[in-house]
Amino acid sequence: MEATAKTIARDSDRRRWIALFVVCLGQLMIILDTTIVNVALPSIQSDLHFSQSSLTWVIDGYLITFGSLLLLAGRLGDLFGRKRIFLLGVAAFVAASILCGIAPSGTTLVAARFLQGAAAALASAVVIAIIAVEFPEPADRAKAMSLYTFVIAGGASLGLLLGGVLTEAINWHWIFFVNLPIGAVAYFMGRALIAENEGIAAGERIDWLGSVLITASSIALIYALIKIPEWGWTSGRTLGLAGIAGALLAGFIALESRIANPIMPLRILGLRSLVTANLVRGFLVTGAYSTFFLGALYFEHVRGMTPVQIGLAFLAMSVSLAAMSSGLSARLVERFGPKRTLVVGIAGPVLGLLLFSQIGQSTPYFPTIFISLALLGIGFGAANPPLMMTAMEDVPAKDAGLASGTIQVSIQLSAAIGLAALGTVATDRTNALKTAGESATQALSDGYHLAFLIAAGAAAVGILIALFALEAPTAKEIENEIDEGAPVGIEAAGAERAERLAA
Repeated sequence: MEATAKTIARDSDRRRWIALFVVCLGQLMIILDTTIVNVALPSIQSDLHFSQSSLTWVIDGYLITFGSLLLLAGRLGDLFGRKRIFLLGVAAFVAASILCGIAPSGTTLVAARFLQGAAAALASAVVIAIIAVEFPEPADRAKAMSLYTFVIAGGASLGLLLGGVLTEAINWHWIFFVNLPIGAVAYFMGRALIAENEGIAAGERIDWLGSVLITASSIALIYALIKIPEWGWTSGRTLGLAGIAGALLAGFIALESRIANPIMPLRILGLRSLVTANLVRGFLVTGAYSTFFLGALYFEHVRGMTPVQIGLAFLAMSVSLAAMSSGLSARLVERFGPKRTLVVGIAGPVLGLLLFSQIGQSTPYFPTIFISLALLGIGFGAANPPLMMTAMEDVPAKDAGLASGTIQVSIQLSAAIGLAALGTVATDRTNALKTAGESATQALSDGYHLAFLIAAGAAAVGILIALFALEAPTAKEIENEIDEGAPVGIEAAGAERAERLAA
């Protein structure tokens, strides 16, 4: 009997680690799409006869639906089952990718990109919740979050490289068709391996009005953010959309505080660990993650690199991040605790960005650029797992999907704000230097350098918030909970998993 119980436990443990691979595979497919399309934009424009202004909708359409539906998608996972929502998102993403790949016109491609963004929100919003519930023990959760971190950052680098190779070697259609085998594996393995949570919507009336309000508010805000570089921060359209977003959000909060079955229970905002961790993440993403895209532009426009060369250049970040994700980050969390690991981790991007801001047009790749990118990778790899662990620390199991959605929203909104703000800073600085008589290339380089310096400052603010406002378990507390066999975070997660084992 005891041997049978051990065998069941061992098989279940193996299943959840393979399931982790599956959800990360689905996340990889989505992350690849965020960068792989950028590389192919010139080819898409030429083939489908986009104007310069309409071409932006290939990116904007995806970002609008993706960012706007994350909160709703996360809550739908809590209500109807996270496995079900994840698989629905993966299947819809594959279908939308096929539509993108065979699109005969620009209008069709943009419409398919809207659908692709909505599908990405469904799949991505519940991934962190699935991981957190499957891995309630702190040591295992740190390892799982390390792998998830590697997929996020490594997939972005791979997207640049793969996009360049596919576009140059075949054609742009294949940047979408590459999603088919990845999505198929994730879907069928996910059906077999991912454990389903019991949805809490049975017999209850769904808050569809709240869903419409929060989605409409998000659409207005995200559209305003991505159009800031074109419209300006204080233009009537920007302020008008921001005002509409604020009014819809106020109506949403008023509604949620009065009804018995809100789509977003306001109690989630009272979880200090979640709110503070999202704030820290926001400054880290604003400063460091958004610089990934500005860095790619810097390599292209200042140093004249091809898409393939840019992808290879960023491998320094991907490889160093992979080294942290192989278990080193988890061991650091176990030894020093999430807070210390997080603070030291964020210092990596700060130093890397400061170094990157000093790179000249003729600076060789080794050692300066290599070291700066490696510091970014090491810092991301060290900082993200403890951030994820701390954010989910006090979240009830029934709200895990919603909490997962708020994490994804903090990433998307911070990236949009960061790109808008840093892009505007770089452009204004470049134009001022051109007016003063500097060469176009030098002015462009100096504009990016200023953006990188500000990005380093934003990440440094994240360190201050983590030091003085973030509450996280200490290394001793984690060690005690491991010794006692008690799960950290998500109340009832361990019990939920134990019930599945017994069944």
